[in-house]
Amino acid sequence: MNFLRNTFAVLMGLAIAGLIITLGIRAFPQWITFEAFAPFEHWEKFLESMKNNDAFFGFLLFISGLGTTVGGVVSAMIVKYAKVAYAILIGFIMLFIAMLDVIVFPYHPTFYKISIFLVFFPFAWMGGKIVEIIYERKKKRRSVQKMNQ
Repeated sequence: MNFLRNTFAVLMGLAIAGLIITLGIRAFPQWITFEAFAPFEHWEKFLESMKNNDAFFGFLLFISGLGTTVGGVVSAMIVKYAKVAYAILIGFIMLFIAMLDVIVFPYHPTFYKISIFLVFFPFAWMGGKIVEIIYERKKKRRSVQKMNQ
């Protein structure tokens, strides 16, 4: 049963992270150079139109960090054990996807290619750590309440 729960947690974390990143890109209409919302069909043309726009790639790093943090939080909240490890797994999978994007589409600036390594793992770890700290505080409060009764 834990396997299904953990798999569901990872899939939910990835879905949340992907949704936040996608919505973050769509937040600025002046960046969108295509009519229909089909990001995978138009991604190469979109990146080519943004290749000299460092602000976009900086924002993409920020929104990727935010999405990975929230995805890590969601994943860590669902799993029972090894909360930080599963959150870091979200970061690893997102890093793998970003690396594939950089390899397949050559329009990313150098600072983005380097920075993705510095964004995904720390932000995913932070998401797992947030949940771990919250759960530890709840556990302490329960033990203090039991002692006071």
